[in-house]
Amino acid sequence: MALIKTIVIFTIVGLSTVVLIPFGILAIILNLMGLQELASLGIHKIAQGWGWMLIKLAGCKLTVTGREHIVKKGGVCFVSNHGSIFDIVLILALVGRPVGFIAKKELAWIPFLNIWILLIGGFFIDRKTDRKSIKRAINTINAGIRRIESGGAMIIFPEGTRSRGQGLLPFRPGALKLATQAKAPIIPMVITGSYDVFERDGLVRTAPVRVAFEKPITTGDLPPEDRRKNLADKIRGVMEAAIGEGT
Repeated sequence: MALIKTIVIFTIVGLSTVVLIPFGILAIILNLMGLQELASLGIHKIAQGWGWMLIKLAGCKLTVTGREHIVKKGGVCFVSNHGSIFDIVLILALVGRPVGFIAKKELAWIPFLNIWILLIGGFFIDRKTDRKSIKRAINTINAGIRRIESGGAMIIFPEGTRSRGQGLLPFRPGALKLATQAKAPIIPMVITGSYDVFERDGLVRTAPVRVAFEKPITTGDLPPEDRRKNLADKIRGVMEAAIGEGT
């Protein structure tokens, strides 16, 4: 049963990235006409519906708490743990507003998926450590900062990679730079159970999933020293406590 479900869901994901392309083209046209807000809202609704469809197909027993903490307007940065690819599906369905994210450069080579990442508001980052790659990575981070400063939302995975059932991994240095440089509020977001839905054994399975949005943490009035040192510890503490409640 799990194998059949997995094949069906992956087939739908593949087909939907192609079938929905005309809507993506329409969004591009609206952007060119100066109707960026309308285009962003349209793409968000498509992505939100796509996320909910996959949640239903997977049969998740979903519990969501703290949605009242989501900042509806203005620049904001969500900070989430990352246990599974399925986290992206949950984020698109539940955040309730257009939200961009930074994806690894390798995804830019996947046809159709690369287009949707860009349309949703994503950016590609080169993780190599040579001088040119670092410069391109800085440009990507700056683009994300500008998105937040202009009133948009971004999501950060401070662990830098999927934990795959290993619990909350250490935060990478500078992981919160998007939020702190944009002086935007941070909303910690904690996902538990997504690894059991997909990636534990490579099949899509029905499992309980909990998503918790915690109270916003302001960054604009923090001294530089606190932004560099204490902020990451504070957010990690909030996330660890929420993970404990969800397990």
